[in-house]
Formats: sequence, C-alpha cells, structure tokens
Amino acid sequence: MVATAPSEQLVEQLRAVVADACSEPEVEVRNLRRLTGGASRETWAFDAVFAGEVERPLILRRDPPKADRAGEAMRREATAFEAAARAGVPVPKLIAHGSDPAALDAPFIVMDFIEGETVPRRILRDDAYAGVRPGLAERCGEILARVHAIDPGEVEGLETPDSLAQLRGALDFFEESSPALELGMRRLERNRPDSGTACIVHGDFRNGNLLVGPDGIRAVLDWELVRLGDPMEDLGYLCARCWRFGAVERPVGGFGDYADLFRGYEKVSGQRVDPELVRWWELFSSVWWGVGCMVQASRHLSGDVRSIELAAIGRRVWEQEYDVLLYLDGRGG
Repeated sequence: MVATAPSEQLVEQLRAVVADACSEPEVEVRNLRRLTGGASRETWAFDAVFAGEVERPLILRRDPPKADRAGEAMRREATAFEAAARAGVPVPKLIAHGSDPAALDAPFIVMDFIEGETVPRRILRDDAYAGVRPGLAERCGEILARVHAIDPGEVEGLETPDSLAQLRGALDFFEESSPALELGMRRLERNRPDSGTACIVHGDFRNGNLLVGPDGIRAVLDWELVRLGDPMEDLGYLCARCWRFGAVERPVGGFGDYADLFRGYEKVSGQRVDPELVRWWELFSSVWWGVGCMVQASRHLSGDVRSIELAAIGRRVWEQEYDVLLYLDGRGG
C-alpha cells in the first residue's frame, strides 16, 4: 500500500499548513505515507497530533511537484467540495487547500480521513457490504440529484467544455487508429442529443470514487473533473460497462439496476430521467475511457512518466473496444 517515503521537507511543510489551517501552533505530523493509486495526483495519509495528545487522521492530495500545473483546477475542486457539503452530498471535510506551489511544492488539498472501502471488487463481493449493495444504486441517484442542484456560482472557475469535440480531438491525436473506438465516435456524432440546461456535473462519479462502509456511501471522492454539463452525463458514466468491474449484469456500478438509480434521482430532483440519453452517455463514456487508456499508455511509452500503472491501464484499451462494439450491437446494457 505504501509507495514512497516522505521527505523531511514535506513533513515540515505539511505541519505548517495544518497548524495555520487549524489555528493550532503545536502540531506534529506522524505516519506520513504515500498511498498507491491515482494516475494524475499524489495521495498521502498522515496523522496530525495537536498538543502532543489529540490525533486526527488526514489525507493530502496534491499535484505531482514537477507537473507544472496551474492552481485553478485545485481551487475549483476545493470550492466544489465545500459547495457539495452544503448541498448535502457526502464528502470529507475540507481542512485546507492552496494553489500556490510554495506551500507544498504543488497545488494541494488537505481533508479529513474517512474510514471505508473504495476498491470496487471488494464492494461488489465482500460480505461486509452485502447488506448495503441492494440500496447503493438508488442512493447514487439521490446523491447525483443533489450534485446537479448545486448553484454553479458557488464553485470557482467552472468550465463548459464541448465534450464530444474534445473527445474527437483526443482520438484524432493518435496516428494508430482504433477502428472500434472510431465506430463508436461516429455513432455518437450522428446521434448527438440536444443539450439540456447545463448544471454542475461531477465528471468521474463511479464505483471506485465512492467511499463505502457497512452503512452505505460515506463520501464521494475525486472532484478534479467537476464542470458544467448535461446532468445525464453523470448517470451514464456511472452505468458504463467499464465501471461494473466484471458484474456486467448489474448496469449501475456493478451493484444495481437502472430502475433503482432513476428512482433515486427522480425522487430528489423531481425531474424525469430519459433512459435513451443515459445510454448515449454510456457509449460516450466507453469511448472516452478507451481514449483515456491510450493517453495513459502514451505517457508511459513516451518516457514522460515511467509507470507500470500507466502501462497496465494502457493495455486495457481492448476492453473498451469490446464494450463499444457491444453498445453498437445493442448489447451494452
């Protein structure tokens, strides 16, 4: 689970950030360790000890120090966290955030640690979650309705991208074509639905970014793709075959059915879900993740980021090609 040992400089920098955020001059950082997972950001766990006695487990997420990224994305994610909490979306409590690399060598977020499980196969198979699995799909619908009700004015720097145009550009970037992904792309372009009223979308709401305990969903994680868009994008993304982790007979995250998800969403939002629109976004998500796997592979193969994890993700392009062909044949659901 531990990937990298921390430097003394990072420990001291983190101590200063937590001390300032919590107005506690006597802070000690203990057990700082980097966690595995996360292809674009680092995740560290640690304990903040106040006055030598009170211990508080926390999580640090930061951009890779040499990534040279602008801080606007981290600031947008932090304000989304705060707005989501006010809207009744389960998220960890935000402790501190910063877009100035001087504090922790990169833009960062510090948040409370919440006990729970994020590994999809455990959520789908372990007996500890057997009691909550039947209700997860409906609960996801309820949570997404609350996400989509967030006032966009509460989140800084929201973008409204043309997702389909971006996907086309990303696919065309690669000289080595993928016939299956190209077929899926053409189907999407021919059947593009009319855009409804744009709202805040999470952008990566799926099994794997949900922190689950024996009592249900405890937190929604990884808000780095938050933006303005079609609310049905989040529902379709959650249902895509790539996020069912082998349990393909359960379209919602591998743990539930469409009817449960739609019921939860409609109950809270008061708006009807269009299943055909959700299906369009399912196909979009499979093509998108197929291209995403190609991007991750290219990062490794180019030498920019030598990573076994990125190489392994890159080898999964064929899975998305298979899924896309199933969707085109009407068998993706």
